[in-house]
Amino acid sequence: MGAKADFAESGGSGAGTLDFSGRLALSDLGDLPDRLDAYQGDVERLDLSAVERIDTIGAWVVHRFAKARGASIEGLSPDGAHLLEQVAASDQSVSVRPHYVSPLTRVLGEVGDAVVIAFQTLYGLLGFLGATVIALGTVIRHPSKFRFNATVQRFEVVGVSALGIIALMSFLIGIVIAQQGAVQLRQFGAEAFTINLVGRLTLRELGVLMTAIMVAGRSGSAFAAQLGTMKLTEEVDAMRTIGVSPMEALVLPRVMAATLLMPLLGFYASIISILGGMFLCWASLGIPPETFVQRIREVVPITDLFVGLVKAPVFGAIIGIAGCFQGMQVEGDAEQVGSRTTSAVVQAIFLVIVLDAFFAVFFTWIGWI
Repeated sequence: MGAKADFAESGGSGAGTLDFSGRLALSDLGDLPDRLDAYQGDVERLDLSAVERIDTIGAWVVHRFAKARGASIEGLSPDGAHLLEQVAASDQSVSVRPHYVSPLTRVLGEVGDAVVIAFQTLYGLLGFLGATVIALGTVIRHPSKFRFNATVQRFEVVGVSALGIIALMSFLIGIVIAQQGAVQLRQFGAEAFTINLVGRLTLRELGVLMTAIMVAGRSGSAFAAQLGTMKLTEEVDAMRTIGVSPMEALVLPRVMAATLLMPLLGFYASIISILGGMFLCWASLGIPPETFVQRIREVVPITDLFVGLVKAPVFGAIIGIAGCFQGMQVEGDAEQVGSRTTSAVVQAIFLVIVLDAFFAVFFTWIGWI
Protein backbone atom coordinates (compact mmCIF):
# COMPACT_ATOMS: atom_id res chain seq x y z
CA MET A 1 0.00 0.00 0.00
CA GLY A 2 1.24 3.46 -0.86
CA ALA A 3 1.01 6.59 1.23
CA LYS A 4 -2.25 8.45 1.60
CA ALA A 5 -2.74 11.51 -0.55
CA ASP A 6 -1.42 14.66 1.08
CA PHE A 7 -0.15 18.14 0.26
CA ALA A 8 2.04 20.71 1.96
CA GLU A 9 3.36 24.17 1.30
CA SER A 10 6.65 24.09 -0.49
CA GLY A 11 9.66 24.40 1.74
CA GLY A 12 11.78 25.76 -1.10
CA SER A 13 12.05 29.23 -2.55
CA GLY A 14 8.94 28.83 -4.72
CA ALA A 15 6.29 30.98 -3.05
CA GLY A 16 2.71 29.88 -3.53
CA THR A 17 3.60 26.28 -4.37
CA LEU A 18 1.85 23.20 -3.02
CA ASP A 19 3.68 19.87 -3.09
CA PHE A 20 1.40 16.84 -3.47
CA SER A 21 2.50 13.38 -2.44
CA GLY A 22 1.13 9.87 -1.98
CA ARG A 23 -1.58 8.25 -4.07
CA LEU A 24 -4.17 10.54 -5.65
CA ALA A 25 -6.66 7.70 -6.07
CA LEU A 26 -10.21 7.33 -4.83
CA SER A 27 -9.29 4.86 -2.09
CA ASP A 28 -6.48 7.09 -0.73
CA LEU A 29 -7.90 10.61 -1.01
CA GLY A 30 -9.38 10.69 2.48
CA ASP A 31 -10.16 14.26 3.53
CA LEU A 32 -7.87 15.80 0.92
CA PRO A 33 -10.72 17.46 -1.07
CA ASP A 34 -12.10 19.11 2.11
CA ARG A 35 -8.65 20.33 3.14
CA LEU A 36 -8.08 21.81 -0.30
CA ASP A 37 -11.41 23.62 -0.15
CA ALA A 38 -10.46 25.03 3.23
CA TYR A 39 -6.96 26.13 2.20
CA GLN A 40 -6.68 29.95 2.36
CA GLY A 41 -3.19 30.66 1.08
CA ASP A 42 -2.24 31.96 -2.36
CA VAL A 43 -1.38 29.24 -4.84
CA GLU A 44 0.46 29.72 -8.10
CA ARG A 45 1.79 26.24 -8.78
CA LEU A 46 0.95 22.64 -7.93
CA ASP A 47 3.90 20.23 -7.87
CA LEU A 48 2.83 16.61 -8.42
CA SER A 49 6.29 15.11 -8.98
CA ALA A 50 6.04 13.11 -5.72
CA VAL A 51 2.66 11.61 -6.53
CA GLU A 52 2.86 7.82 -6.75
CA ARG A 53 -0.41 7.25 -8.60
CA ILE A 54 -3.30 9.31 -9.90
CA ASP A 55 -6.68 8.18 -11.16
CA THR A 56 -9.64 10.03 -12.69
CA ILE A 57 -11.05 11.16 -9.32
CA GLY A 58 -7.68 12.43 -8.17
CA ALA A 59 -7.13 14.24 -11.47
CA TRP A 60 -10.56 15.85 -11.13
CA VAL A 61 -9.79 17.05 -7.57
CA VAL A 62 -6.47 18.57 -8.67
CA HIS A 63 -7.95 20.11 -11.81
CA ARG A 64 -10.86 21.67 -9.95
CA PHE A 65 -8.55 23.19 -7.31
CA ALA A 66 -6.06 24.49 -9.90
CA LYS A 67 -8.86 25.97 -12.00
CA ALA A 68 -10.39 27.75 -8.99
CA ARG A 69 -7.04 29.23 -7.90
CA GLY A 70 -5.62 29.86 -11.37
CA ALA A 71 -2.60 27.70 -10.60
CA SER A 72 -0.43 25.71 -12.97
CA ILE A 73 0.17 21.96 -12.60
CA GLU A 74 3.65 20.49 -12.95
CA GLY A 75 5.57 17.30 -12.32
CA LEU A 76 3.13 14.70 -13.64
CA SER A 77 4.24 11.70 -15.64
CA PRO A 78 3.19 11.57 -19.31
CA ASP A 79 0.31 9.20 -18.49
CA GLY A 80 -0.83 11.38 -15.61
CA ALA A 81 -0.60 14.52 -17.76
CA HIS A 82 -2.69 12.86 -20.47
CA LEU A 83 -5.32 11.85 -17.90
CA LEU A 84 -5.42 15.40 -16.56
CA GLU A 85 -5.85 16.76 -20.11
CA GLN A 86 -8.82 14.45 -20.66
CA VAL A 87 -10.41 15.53 -17.39
CA ALA A 88 -9.88 19.20 -18.28
CA ALA A 89 -11.35 18.66 -21.74
CA SER A 90 -14.48 17.12 -20.24
CA ASP A 91 -14.96 20.03 -17.85
CA GLN A 92 -17.35 21.89 -20.12
CA SER A 93 -20.56 23.59 -19.19
CA VAL A 94 -23.65 21.86 -20.55
CA SER A 95 -26.52 24.04 -21.67
CA VAL A 96 -29.97 22.79 -20.75
CA ARG A 97 -31.42 24.27 -23.91
CA PRO A 98 -29.70 24.26 -27.31
CA HIS A 99 -28.47 27.54 -28.67
CA TYR A 100 -30.93 29.34 -30.88
CA VAL A 101 -30.25 28.94 -34.58
CA SER A 102 -32.26 30.88 -37.10
CA PRO A 103 -34.43 28.78 -39.44
CA LEU A 104 -32.55 30.04 -42.50
CA THR A 105 -29.18 29.05 -41.02
CA ARG A 106 -30.51 25.65 -40.01
CA VAL A 107 -31.98 24.98 -43.46
CA LEU A 108 -28.78 26.07 -45.20
CA GLY A 109 -26.76 23.88 -42.87
CA GLU A 110 -28.94 20.84 -43.57
CA VAL A 111 -28.74 21.46 -47.32
CA GLY A 112 -24.96 21.76 -47.10
CA ASP A 113 -24.70 18.54 -45.07
CA ALA A 114 -26.90 16.74 -47.59
CA VAL A 115 -24.73 17.93 -50.49
CA VAL A 116 -21.54 16.78 -48.73
CA ILE A 117 -23.07 13.38 -47.96
CA ALA A 118 -24.27 13.05 -51.57
CA PHE A 119 -20.78 13.67 -52.97
CA GLN A 120 -19.20 11.35 -50.42
CA THR A 121 -21.69 8.62 -51.35
CA LEU A 122 -21.05 9.15 -55.06
CA TYR A 123 -17.32 8.90 -54.43
CA GLY A 124 -17.84 5.69 -52.45
CA LEU A 125 -20.04 4.24 -55.19
CA LEU A 126 -17.40 4.94 -57.81
CA GLY A 127 -14.77 3.25 -55.66
CA PHE A 128 -17.07 0.28 -55.09
CA LEU A 129 -17.70 0.06 -58.84
CA GLY A 130 -13.94 -0.08 -59.39
CA ALA A 131 -13.58 -2.84 -56.78
CA THR A 132 -16.38 -4.80 -58.49
CA VAL A 133 -14.67 -4.47 -61.87
CA ILE A 134 -11.39 -5.67 -60.34
CA ALA A 135 -13.19 -8.66 -58.81
CA LEU A 136 -14.75 -9.44 -62.19
CA GLY A 137 -11.32 -9.28 -63.83
CA THR A 138 -9.93 -11.66 -61.21
CA VAL A 139 -12.75 -14.14 -61.84
CA ILE A 140 -12.21 -13.93 -65.61
CA ARG A 141 -8.50 -14.67 -65.17
CA HIS A 142 -9.20 -17.44 -62.65
CA PRO A 143 -12.54 -19.07 -63.58
CA SER A 144 -12.30 -21.47 -60.65
CA LYS A 145 -13.09 -18.55 -58.31
CA PHE A 146 -16.48 -18.00 -59.94
CA ARG A 147 -19.34 -18.86 -57.54
CA PHE A 148 -21.67 -20.56 -59.99
CA ASN A 149 -24.17 -21.88 -57.43
CA ALA A 150 -24.41 -18.53 -55.68
CA THR A 151 -24.98 -16.73 -58.98
CA VAL A 152 -27.70 -19.16 -60.09
CA GLN A 153 -29.41 -18.77 -56.72
CA ARG A 154 -29.36 -14.98 -57.19
CA PHE A 155 -30.88 -15.51 -60.65
CA GLU A 156 -33.82 -17.23 -59.01
CA VAL A 157 -34.25 -14.58 -56.32
CA VAL A 158 -33.87 -11.57 -58.64
CA GLY A 159 -35.61 -12.97 -61.71
CA VAL A 160 -37.84 -16.00 -61.34
CA SER A 161 -39.36 -14.99 -58.01
CA ALA A 162 -40.13 -11.52 -59.36
CA LEU A 163 -42.04 -12.60 -62.45
CA GLY A 164 -45.44 -12.53 -60.76
CA ILE A 165 -45.29 -9.05 -59.23
CA ILE A 166 -43.66 -7.58 -62.35
CA ALA A 167 -46.36 -9.10 -64.55
CA LEU A 168 -49.14 -7.66 -62.39
CA MET A 169 -47.52 -4.22 -62.24
CA SER A 170 -46.80 -4.14 -65.98
CA PHE A 171 -50.29 -5.30 -66.98
CA LEU A 172 -51.89 -2.56 -64.90
CA ILE A 173 -49.48 0.05 -66.25
CA GLY A 174 -50.41 -0.96 -69.79
CA ILE A 175 -54.10 -0.55 -68.94
CA VAL A 176 -53.49 2.87 -67.37
CA ILE A 177 -51.47 4.12 -70.36
CA ALA A 178 -54.10 2.94 -72.83
CA GLN A 179 -56.99 4.34 -70.82
CA GLN A 180 -55.45 7.76 -70.26
CA GLY A 181 -54.22 7.95 -73.85
CA ALA A 182 -57.63 7.01 -75.23
CA VAL A 183 -59.37 9.66 -73.12
CA GLN A 184 -57.08 12.40 -74.37
CA LEU A 185 -56.94 11.26 -78.00
CA ARG A 186 -60.73 10.88 -78.18
CA GLN A 187 -60.98 14.70 -78.10
CA PHE A 188 -59.32 14.73 -81.54
CA GLY A 189 -60.95 11.61 -82.92
CA ALA A 190 -57.61 9.80 -82.87
CA GLU A 191 -58.32 6.86 -80.54
CA ALA A 192 -56.50 4.55 -82.97
CA PHE A 193 -53.20 6.19 -82.04
CA THR A 194 -53.56 4.73 -78.54
CA ILE A 195 -51.81 1.68 -79.98
CA ASN A 196 -48.83 3.83 -80.97
CA LEU A 197 -48.71 5.31 -77.48
CA VAL A 198 -48.83 1.96 -75.71
CA GLY A 199 -46.29 0.26 -77.98
CA ARG A 200 -43.63 2.93 -78.04
CA LEU A 201 -43.93 4.07 -74.44
CA THR A 202 -43.75 0.60 -72.91
CA LEU A 203 -40.92 -0.72 -75.09
CA ARG A 204 -38.84 2.42 -74.97
CA GLU A 205 -39.33 3.78 -71.45
CA LEU A 206 -41.82 2.51 -68.91
CA GLY A 207 -41.27 -1.23 -69.34
CA VAL A 208 -37.60 -1.06 -68.35
CA LEU A 209 -37.92 1.91 -65.99
CA MET A 210 -40.73 0.50 -63.87
CA THR A 211 -39.04 -2.89 -63.80
CA ALA A 212 -35.84 -1.24 -62.55
CA ILE A 213 -37.77 0.53 -59.80
CA MET A 214 -39.43 -2.73 -58.80
CA VAL A 215 -36.11 -4.61 -58.77
CA ALA A 216 -34.50 -1.82 -56.74
CA GLY A 217 -37.24 -2.01 -54.12
CA ARG A 218 -37.32 -5.78 -54.06
CA SER A 219 -33.79 -7.06 -54.75
CA GLY A 220 -31.66 -3.98 -54.04
CA SER A 221 -33.09 -3.75 -50.53
CA ALA A 222 -32.55 -7.48 -50.04
CA PHE A 223 -28.88 -7.15 -51.06
CA ALA A 224 -28.32 -4.34 -48.56
CA ALA A 225 -30.11 -6.15 -45.73
CA GLN A 226 -28.33 -9.45 -46.34
CA LEU A 227 -24.82 -7.99 -46.54
CA GLY A 228 -25.53 -5.59 -43.66
CA THR A 229 -26.57 -8.48 -41.41
CA MET A 230 -23.47 -10.41 -42.43
CA LYS A 231 -21.36 -7.39 -41.51
CA LEU A 232 -22.97 -7.19 -38.06
CA THR A 233 -22.46 -10.88 -37.38
CA GLU A 234 -18.82 -10.55 -38.55
CA GLU A 235 -19.28 -13.13 -41.31
CA VAL A 236 -17.63 -10.77 -43.80
CA ASP A 237 -14.59 -10.37 -41.51
CA ALA A 238 -14.44 -14.13 -41.09
CA MET A 239 -14.38 -14.58 -44.87
CA ARG A 240 -11.46 -12.17 -45.14
CA THR A 241 -9.67 -14.04 -42.34
CA ILE A 242 -9.83 -17.36 -44.18
CA GLY A 243 -8.72 -15.75 -47.45
CA VAL A 244 -12.08 -15.47 -49.26
CA SER A 245 -12.74 -12.17 -51.00
CA PRO A 246 -16.21 -10.78 -50.09
CA MET A 247 -16.27 -8.93 -53.40
CA GLU A 248 -15.92 -12.19 -55.32
CA ALA A 249 -18.10 -14.35 -53.08
CA LEU A 250 -20.88 -11.95 -52.07
CA VAL A 251 -20.97 -8.86 -54.27
CA LEU A 252 -20.13 -10.17 -57.73
CA PRO A 253 -22.89 -12.86 -57.90
CA ARG A 254 -25.52 -10.30 -56.90
CA VAL A 255 -24.34 -7.62 -59.32
CA MET A 256 -24.07 -10.14 -62.17
CA ALA A 257 -27.56 -11.47 -61.48
CA ALA A 258 -29.11 -8.00 -61.51
CA THR A 259 -27.16 -6.98 -64.63
CA LEU A 260 -27.91 -10.08 -66.70
CA LEU A 261 -31.56 -10.46 -65.73
CA MET A 262 -32.66 -6.85 -66.13
CA PRO A 263 -32.85 -7.05 -69.97
CA LEU A 264 -34.98 -10.19 -69.73
CA LEU A 265 -37.22 -8.72 -67.04
CA GLY A 266 -37.52 -5.44 -68.96
CA PHE A 267 -38.54 -7.20 -72.16
CA TYR A 268 -40.96 -9.40 -70.22
CA ALA A 269 -42.51 -6.34 -68.55
CA SER A 270 -42.84 -4.53 -71.89
CA ILE A 271 -44.69 -7.46 -73.46
CA ILE A 272 -47.05 -7.74 -70.48
CA SER A 273 -47.70 -3.97 -70.62
CA ILE A 274 -48.58 -4.25 -74.32
CA LEU A 275 -50.99 -7.07 -73.46
CA GLY A 276 -52.59 -4.84 -70.84
CA GLY A 277 -52.96 -2.04 -73.37
CA MET A 278 -54.37 -4.50 -75.90
CA PHE A 279 -56.94 -5.68 -73.37
CA LEU A 280 -58.09 -2.13 -72.69
CA CYS A 281 -58.26 -1.27 -76.40
CA TRP A 282 -60.30 -4.40 -77.05
CA ALA A 283 -62.68 -3.80 -74.14
CA SER A 284 -63.04 -0.02 -74.42
CA LEU A 285 -62.27 0.97 -78.01
CA GLY A 286 -63.42 -2.16 -79.80
CA ILE A 287 -60.03 -2.77 -81.43
CA PRO A 288 -59.58 -6.56 -81.85
CA PRO A 289 -56.29 -8.16 -80.77
CA GLU A 290 -55.36 -9.04 -84.37
CA THR A 291 -55.61 -5.40 -85.43
CA PHE A 292 -53.75 -4.28 -82.33
CA VAL A 293 -50.82 -6.63 -82.99
CA GLN A 294 -50.66 -5.71 -86.66
CA ARG A 295 -50.63 -2.03 -85.80
CA ILE A 296 -47.90 -2.54 -83.20
CA ARG A 297 -45.70 -4.18 -85.83
CA GLU A 298 -46.22 -1.24 -88.18
CA VAL A 299 -45.72 1.72 -85.82
CA VAL A 300 -43.09 0.53 -83.33
CA PRO A 301 -39.55 0.65 -84.77
CA ILE A 302 -37.03 -1.96 -83.76
CA THR A 303 -34.86 0.82 -82.31
CA ASP A 304 -37.36 1.21 -79.46
CA LEU A 305 -36.64 -2.36 -78.42
CA PHE A 306 -32.90 -1.73 -78.71
CA VAL A 307 -33.19 1.37 -76.51
CA GLY A 308 -34.83 -0.63 -73.73
CA LEU A 309 -32.38 -3.50 -74.01
CA VAL A 310 -29.37 -1.15 -73.89
CA LYS A 311 -30.59 0.65 -70.78
CA ALA A 312 -31.63 -2.46 -68.88
CA PRO A 313 -28.19 -3.95 -67.98
CA VAL A 314 -26.90 -0.53 -66.91
CA PHE A 315 -29.89 -0.12 -64.60
CA GLY A 316 -29.32 -3.63 -63.24
CA ALA A 317 -25.65 -2.93 -62.51
CA ILE A 318 -26.54 0.31 -60.73
CA ILE A 319 -29.14 -1.44 -58.57
CA GLY A 320 -26.79 -4.27 -57.64
CA ILE A 321 -23.85 -2.00 -56.86
CA ALA A 322 -25.95 0.45 -54.81
CA GLY A 323 -27.51 -2.35 -52.75
CA CYS A 324 -24.22 -4.15 -52.09
CA PHE A 325 -22.37 -0.89 -51.39
CA GLN A 326 -24.84 0.20 -48.72
CA GLY A 327 -24.89 -3.26 -47.19
CA MET A 328 -21.10 -3.30 -46.87
CA GLN A 329 -21.21 0.09 -45.11
CA VAL A 330 -23.20 -1.22 -42.13
CA GLU A 331 -21.36 -0.81 -38.84
CA GLY A 332 -22.25 -0.60 -35.19
CA ASP A 333 -25.82 -1.74 -34.58
CA ALA A 334 -28.91 -3.26 -36.16
CA GLU A 335 -30.46 0.16 -36.72
CA GLN A 336 -27.95 0.78 -39.47
CA VAL A 337 -29.26 -2.22 -41.39
CA GLY A 338 -32.61 -0.47 -41.77
CA SER A 339 -31.15 2.93 -42.61
CA ARG A 340 -28.67 1.50 -45.13
CA THR A 341 -31.41 -0.58 -46.76
CA THR A 342 -33.52 2.53 -47.18
CA SER A 343 -30.54 4.42 -48.59
CA ALA A 344 -29.87 1.60 -51.07
CA VAL A 345 -33.40 1.76 -52.48
CA VAL A 346 -33.49 5.57 -52.64
CA GLN A 347 -30.08 5.85 -54.27
CA ALA A 348 -30.75 3.10 -56.78
CA ILE A 349 -34.06 4.61 -57.89
CA PHE A 350 -32.55 8.10 -58.05
CA LEU A 351 -29.59 6.96 -60.14
CA VAL A 352 -31.84 4.92 -62.44
CA ILE A 353 -34.04 7.94 -63.15
CA VAL A 354 -31.04 10.22 -63.69
CA LEU A 355 -29.43 7.73 -66.08
CA ASP A 356 -32.73 7.29 -67.89
CA ALA A 357 -32.80 11.03 -68.55
CA PHE A 358 -29.23 10.90 -69.91
CA PHE A 359 -30.13 7.94 -72.11
CA ALA A 360 -33.16 9.82 -73.48
CA VAL A 361 -30.97 12.76 -74.49
CA PHE A 362 -28.27 10.49 -75.90
CA PHE A 363 -30.61 8.38 -78.04
CA THR A 364 -32.32 11.49 -79.35
CA TRP A 365 -28.92 12.91 -80.25
CA ILE A 366 -27.93 9.80 -82.24
CA GLY A 367 -31.31 9.70 -83.99
CA TRP A 368 -33.00 6.79 -82.19
CA ILE A 369 -36.32 8.58 -81.70
